[in-house]
Amino acid sequence: MPLASTVPFAHALQTFKTPSGATGRFHSLPALTKEFPQIARLPVSIRIVLEAVLRHCDGRRITPEHVRELANWKPVAARNEEIPFVVARVVLQDFTGVPLLCDLAAMRTEAAHQNKNPKTIEPLVPVDLVVDHSVMIDDYAHKNSLDINMKIEFQRNNERYKFMKWGMQAFDTFGVVPPGFGIVHQVNLEYLARGVHKQAATDGKPPVYYPDTLVGTDSHTTMINGLGVVGWGVGGIEAEAAMLGQPVYLLTPDVVGFEFTGQLREGVTATDLVLTVTEQLRKAKVVGKFVEFYGAGVASLSVPDRATLANMAPEYGATMGFFSVDDKTVEYMRGTGRTNEEIEAFEAYFRAQGLFGTPASGSIDFSESLTLDLSTVAPSLAGPKRPQDRIEIGKLSRKFDELLVTPAAANGYNLPADQVARRAVTASGIEIGHGDVLIAAITSCTNTSNPSVMLAAGLLAKKAVAAGLSVKPHVKTSLAPGSRIVTEYLTKAGLMPALEQLGFNVAAYGCTTCIGNAGDLTPELNQTIVENDLVAAAVLSGNRNFEARIHPNLKANFLASPPLVLAYAIAGNVKVDLMTQPVGKGTGGKDVWLGDIWPTSDEVYALMKFAMDADAFRANYSQVKSNPGKLWNDITGVTGQVYDWPKSTYIARPPFFDGFTQQPKAAPTSIKGARIMALFGDSITTDHISPAGSIKTDSPAGKYLQANGVLPADFNSYGSRRGNHEVMMRGTFANVRIKNLMLPARADGGRVEGGYTIYQGPAHGELSADSSEAVPIYDAAMAYQAAGTPTVVFAGEEYGTGSSRDWAAKGTQLLGIKAVVARSFERIHRNNLVGMGVLPLQFKAGVTWASLGLTGNETIDIEWPAPITPQSEATLVINRADGKSQRVPLVLRIDTPIEVDYYAHGGILPYVLRQLLAD
Repeated sequence: MPLASTVPFAHALQTFKTPSGATGRFHSLPALTKEFPQIARLPVSIRIVLEAVLRHCDGRRITPEHVRELANWKPVAARNEEIPFVVARVVLQDFTGVPLLCDLAAMRTEAAHQNKNPKTIEPLVPVDLVVDHSVMIDDYAHKNSLDINMKIEFQRNNERYKFMKWGMQAFDTFGVVPPGFGIVHQVNLEYLARGVHKQAATDGKPPVYYPDTLVGTDSHTTMINGLGVVGWGVGGIEAEAAMLGQPVYLLTPDVVGFEFTGQLREGVTATDLVLTVTEQLRKAKVVGKFVEFYGAGVASLSVPDRATLANMAPEYGATMGFFSVDDKTVEYMRGTGRTNEEIEAFEAYFRAQGLFGTPASGSIDFSESLTLDLSTVAPSLAGPKRPQDRIEIGKLSRKFDELLVTPAAANGYNLPADQVARRAVTASGIEIGHGDVLIAAITSCTNTSNPSVMLAAGLLAKKAVAAGLSVKPHVKTSLAPGSRIVTEYLTKAGLMPALEQLGFNVAAYGCTTCIGNAGDLTPELNQTIVENDLVAAAVLSGNRNFEARIHPNLKANFLASPPLVLAYAIAGNVKVDLMTQPVGKGTGGKDVWLGDIWPTSDEVYALMKFAMDADAFRANYSQVKSNPGKLWNDITGVTGQVYDWPKSTYIARPPFFDGFTQQPKAAPTSIKGARIMALFGDSITTDHISPAGSIKTDSPAGKYLQANGVLPADFNSYGSRRGNHEVMMRGTFANVRIKNLMLPARADGGRVEGGYTIYQGPAHGELSADSSEAVPIYDAAMAYQAAGTPTVVFAGEEYGTGSSRDWAAKGTQLLGIKAVVARSFERIHRNNLVGMGVLPLQFKAGVTWASLGLTGNETIDIEWPAPITPQSEATLVINRADGKSQRVPLVLRIDTPIEVDYYAHGGILPYVLRQLLAD
């Protein structure tokens, strides 16, 4: 029976039946189509979001007008309406999840201070945190490397894990997948995703079913789009709001249709396809858009292939890379151990919604359409600095030589021609030179979730060993599967012995080399690289290769399929042309070519039966709760509803609620007399901004830790200390490769690298007034704040690309930076800046800070109309040292009405806390 007529769109609540005869209710889009006929031609991803808007339409938070606006989505239109999207669940990884848990704990502390019930602060949707970012490759190429690395991980992270265990007992809907199970995105794909959710009715009627949707605190949350699940990465602060019942607000998006035709050729991997698609979509400028894959070619792709493509959405800039639910999706759900009841409900629900099957060409109205013939894809790598810079394997050697002598401004290494052939010898006699592969890592959610490329790597290893090949001695090798299932099927297929013989022993189950947890090289290798200015390389099956991400001393990082990682580990140098030169010399000095050891599609397919064993999946993931391991069981955390904040250099009460009042203070209407903290170029990533990687002893963060009794050997990484704002703010803008262009050029024409600026304020501490010396950005920021001087940052295109690091915005705010003015922003970071009360402002077309002649010694005013309206015009006032001033129009990148509210409250965190305490 329909609900009461007072409920908006009550007629849309319909019933469906599963093949077993079970009855479920659902909010029917076909029923809504009678009122809005164009729904039938909407992109599938838009329809799934529409279902959530329809289901949560209560006339207050989500109104009938929201439903009408989205149901009337037009492929090409001005995008100024926001969608309030309530997700079914939230997924966290530990680096981003721990500071989020800190914020929740701080909210409870503040609630207690306000004499409110701390349990008011409680996640209203299921939250799963997967501990996958903490393990490092300290030990490698040994039988017991996994055991050694996990023991070190638990020793380093004991305080963090105690805090997580407090969270598990304090919050009813907060669960943890302990270390050692795998990478969050693969665990999400194989275990956490349910396909559809079921909400039991309280009136005795059939349960209401609804599709799985989510946001996650890692930009690669999009991997789940390969399973037909709508979801994407957000910053921790936005995920926190989603956990606490707030909708995720987004501008109604454009949807780019990407049609696949044909099939991949023999020898071409899913990784090669991903790198090709990333290159094509980055050129198409899909930032902030949904991408939806369709067409006959999709049918040839397995769910892991699709997930590999969806995973890279942040690299091509899209909000999502979405695939519809079809028979392949159902087959994957069955093969990964979901129950028959779940699978039946999943398929029956999507059929009832009219959303089952990949849309045919011409059946959907897209904002724009692209196409790719899969048969044209060639074996490729990407790099050496960006994931969108694809290079066909046969062109890598020549391209690398060109880059060695290319100016830095053109993405090269600016070496004199007479130094290109330079070689150097370490103290122990190992000879290395430009292009030598020093790290070869089969790692990352992108590829280790895909059995086709992992089995291909194992087969290549088996053939290589049989041919008498071995890995060069200067290569640090590692295998870090995305889940234990990978090791299980590689073992059953008989491929692990060969991988281990080549040094690819399982070293961890986690996100390792791809996020900078490669572990260090030997001291002699580091010394030789630095002293001889060598452009050494890493080859990894990851998704990110930004400067200094993999290792601070490796300047060239190439993304490649797992079998190609093995091939280059054997070749030992990326300058070896694997199309015209042998991979190496095998038994009896015989040349062995890549074609001799490259597995065929039939060989890979013959082993796929080992990779889809439902019983193995069920047995593995049942241990998350029943048998998480002795190391995890031995962790004892504090108990209680309010955290007691013991002294720790890992976990500290964040200052975001200091001075909190139930009523917000008046929002600023201008910025006056600001100093310039930095002038940056294009493609400043969140890796550049946010603290990441190792902590140097002479850095502000290193000095802070030593002052608090922490020995350098125990520094751990910035990522592991994300729960302590004192460490994190000292590491913001401290990346060793970041270039602040307000610093003078070096004598050789290059730029000073690292987190430095020119301080131009009054004397403070060790800083002299208006110094011309480069000083750490943190020190300058503290001096400016002590003087009451606001600061701003200027940048170029694509500011904030990369992982969804909320500390890139949190650290910016804590340093006293009031605004960032750039030519363009990446989606998540712009959103996070607003969420932390920092103004993002955008230059109008053709204008840059360089064209305005900024040098860094100016003072800056920024004016905007009050009250703020989304994407209104602001004015930049440049006050130059000679007394002249200039007024420049800007676009205020507060994009939606809810962001106006966030900024008025000083950020999303105080906004949400006020809402919860008021309720």
